Amino acid sequence: MTPDPGRPLVSVIVPNYNYAESLDLCLRSILDQTYPNLEILLVDDCSTDQSVAVAEALGVRVVSTGVNGGCGRARNIGAAQSAGELLCYVDSDLVLAPDAVANAVELLVGDARIGAVCGIEDPEPLLHDTAVARYRGLQYHYWSISAEGDVSFLFPAVCLIRRTVFEEIGPFNPALRHTEEVDYGYRLTRRYRLLLTSRVRGRHDHDHELRGLLRKLFHRGRLRIPLYARARRFGQGFETASRAWGSLAAFAVLPALAVPLLFGPWGAVLPAALLGVSLACDAGMYAFVRRRHGLPFLIFFAGLHFLVNVTITAGVATGALQWLASGTFRRLYDASFPVDHPPLRGTA
Repeated sequence: MTPDPGRPLVSVIVPNYNYAESLDLCLRSILDQTYPNLEILLVDDCSTDQSVAVAEALGVRVVSTGVNGGCGRARNIGAAQSAGELLCYVDSDLVLAPDAVANAVELLVGDARIGAVCGIEDPEPLLHDTAVARYRGLQYHYWSISAEGDVSFLFPAVCLIRRTVFEEIGPFNPALRHTEEVDYGYRLTRRYRLLLTSRVRGRHDHDHELRGLLRKLFHRGRLRIPLYARARRFGQGFETASRAWGSLAAFAVLPALAVPLLFGPWGAVLPAALLGVSLACDAGMYAFVRRRHGLPFLIFFAGLHFLVNVTITAGVATGALQWLASGTFRRLYDASFPVDHPPLRGTA
């Protein structure tokens, strides 16, 4: 494709650690973008698989992080090593729709108040079509679609950021391994809009093993506690009040199971009612899943989502206890929240 000097250069930065299995598909989808002005950079976080060879075989420039430091550090290195006016981050386990970059650029350059544009992932998994991966794809897609519009934390699997905004906001916090994107979104949205849109699409190789998914969600819930305490507000997007109550109700089902043992069969009303509340809090998602996959899969989906809700609430409760007990944990995000900061663009 012939570069168009009339359009801004987009630096597509792919942070990667041991995703050789999906990397070829990811990079080919970037090479096939309809947007003409691209440079592609793979930032390899010291992979031990064939990731570097996969990128080099496609003619993609590779930069090493030197030491394994996580996605945040890799994204920072990519920004420093690239030249584009716009920075496009794409996870190495995600395939872009052909018009993803073009649509993101159109949205970003069309409104100076927007600091970053994030995409929405398809409901079906990219590679590993396990039941867990199908659950995660459907759940993540529905929660994203229902949050479309202005959000308060970054969706870094596919996002486009103005370089000037990146330089103004500062780099990702390399000390954060599970919540660097939430931290970055809070920092960005104090000055700019952050847009989540279905015009920018990709397909993700979602978590396909239950243990890994639950471990990740537990730590994300735990590590967000000092952030929310410091920011004094919850996130805008996934984390609706209804879903928070749904998670709490699911968690409360477990101790409520002891009630029938103490008060007989009528005691079963309490855990049943709590379960009903939990299901009702995300009724739209369950209807969406049934339409796509039918009742048998919905039953599996609801059971797994109950377990996910319990895990998230357990992580939040653990984080709350850790926040009370540890000054170091309470200060985890202090550097991101100076006492004085400029207001959101366009506000008084």
